[in-house]
Amino acid sequence: RWLRQHEYVEKLNMHGILSASAGQEQLLTELLVTHAKIPVLIGELISVEIWKHKVFPVLCRLEDFKPRSTFPIYVVLHHEASIINLLETVFFYKEVCESAEDSILDLIDYCHRKLTLLAAGSTKAQAADPVPPQELQKQAEMMEFEISLKALSVLRFITDQVESLPLSALTRMLNTHNLPCLLVELVEHCPWSCWEAGKLKKFENGTWHVVPPEDQVKMTKLDGQVWLALLNLLLSPECQRKYRFDGFNKSQLLKLRAFLTDVLIDQLPNLVEMQRFLSYLAVTEPAPPKNDLILEQVPIIQDHILKKNSGKWEAIAKHQVKHAFSPTEEELKFQARRWAQTYSLDMMEALAPDKPRCRVCGVEAAKRCSRCRNEWYCTRACQIQHWQKHKPACNLMA
Repeated sequence: RWLRQHEYVEKLNMHGILSASAGQEQLLTELLVTHAKIPVLIGELISVEIWKHKVFPVLCRLEDFKPRSTFPIYVVLHHEASIINLLETVFFYKEVCESAEDSILDLIDYCHRKLTLLAAGSTKAQAADPVPPQELQKQAEMMEFEISLKALSVLRFITDQVESLPLSALTRMLNTHNLPCLLVELVEHCPWSCWEAGKLKKFENGTWHVVPPEDQVKMTKLDGQVWLALLNLLLSPECQRKYRFDGFNKSQLLKLRAFLTDVLIDQLPNLVEMQRFLSYLAVTEPAPPKNDLILEQVPIIQDHILKKNSGKWEAIAKHQVKHAFSPTEEELKFQARRWAQTYSLDMMEALAPDKPRCRVCGVEAAKRCSRCRNEWYCTRACQIQHWQKHKPACNLMA
């Protein structure tokens, strides 16, 4: 049943990416809003996060955990990435944000947890006790980093709608979690860029790449998300009324002035307003916020799951080892066929940012091996030339 749910989420995610690239994601957002699926996705997202930190370490510690294949576990780990990616695609729309209703509080808490890890440079999979199977360790670490970056984008889209958010959501972002100061930390440390062997590398579109000297001052999409979130949280009149501009918060926010260069402002002109606000903040003492909120909503999804399963994590892990992660050979083949249908080659190629290349000469290719549909060639001559090397693999896959 869970695998079927994962298939649906994965197909929605792929459809969302393709629709967004074509500028036609409105249909998907209407579908999710009409059927009230946004709270369901947020609940699923938090469930997988809890599984990863509570059940997965226990599961890896069990002596009888000797899976034939680690792919079923990878699918569960990847489920979180699929959901946050889908939410990033659709949360651009106001109606989606509003349809989250009370679960928006849980999503804000989730994003805060991810951004805290990102700011602390601890976006590795939280393997506090045991070390997971070696082949999953690197994948889990990289996935956690990318999930945290997606959470940053989702949070920025939430801040776009500060005027229509519940009062509790605003209070939670500004005072409970102090997101403005957390975003200042991200501006300061910029986890998606680093220096390596004297060269600046930045993380964009799922990979690290070396930045040419002439592009080193260019703002990336992730930089823009942080600055836009800060603009939304600091310049909104309602946010200014609720935020505590005490000595610590004020000193943290004033650090931003060092980063507001002419080059940066040329790329995002809205930052002129931020610059003016910080100049005003430096010479004034804003009035303390009024404590006019007596009753406040709190997130319930994570607390409900944790309380319901408290003390049961080892029993859950043992049950899952026996019934979910130790499939027979026949069950593994059946699952493999279902995964192959979900991750179809045509769909994956449509999502790939680069066009396929000829296996022989490396130029863009339009022809594919008709038997295995795995290798690409630019001409018939290249295919014939490569056939002797490709034949064994082709026979196996076909």
